[in-house]
Amino acid sequence: MSASTTTPSTAVRVRGLRRVFGTRAVLDGLELSMARGEFLALLGASGSGKTTLLRILGALDGADGGEALVPEARTIVFQEPRLIPSKRVLANVTVGLPRGAATRATGLRALAEVGLERHADAWPATLSGGEAQRVALARALVREPELLLLDEPFAALDALTRLRMQDLVGELRRIHRPAVLLVTHDVDEAVRLADRVAVLRDGRLVTDEPVAVAHPRDPGDPAFVALRRRLLADLGVHAPEEAPPSVPAPVPAPAPVPVSLEGASA
Repeated sequence: MSASTTTPSTAVRVRGLRRVFGTRAVLDGLELSMARGEFLALLGASGSGKTTLLRILGALDGADGGEALVPEARTIVFQEPRLIPSKRVLANVTVGLPRGAATRATGLRALAEVGLERHADAWPATLSGGEAQRVALARALVREPELLLLDEPFAALDALTRLRMQDLVGELRRIHRPAVLLVTHDVDEAVRLADRVAVLRDGRLVTDEPVAVAHPRDPGDPAFVALRRRLLADLGVHAPEEAPPSVPAPVPAPAPVPVSLEGASA
């Protein structure tokens, strides 16, 4: 795999990529291109090869065939933060970078971007799950990547924290403009964040389409609902059609009750 892109406008180019485990081809002639600054969400069932592709692009795994051209400057954020327990937050952000005042200042700026500048001297064990994942994002962005690889980074978070982290990633992407590949099982997350959504099945992309939903993206928007339904179908999940609101049947008037006048005075 080469670490240089083909043109100034291309961040990723994958041609005929193949990865085999035993007798099973997890990736089988995969084709994929990403422009610089583009956000692509990759969906697929468990075991479909999503993380395998991400690991190949991140130089954590090798391919058995084909070609993958990527930028040299690329970083990965995993589902778990993978912080070093024996290092404070700032040291985790700048780990592997040259020591000095300039690196410290860069690390503090990255922490400020994720709202954790006051936690620079904290230990990882004192952080919540969302805070730890924000540190992982700061650590990735401090390296100014041209390609940011996100491997289900919000899957272990509660629903509210997940939404906040999605908003943060969207904002950081707008500021730094890396190309972003997000691996996720969450269809709504993919549609909410990405410029394009692709579905990986049987080693190849069976869907790859732009997200033509206006910002801010509302899950109740008809275009959002329609795209969600198509993606779920491509994943083998057929969502039931939304039933029209039911109109209550009219309640019949009660039958008149006969009144006995027997014994009534004249």
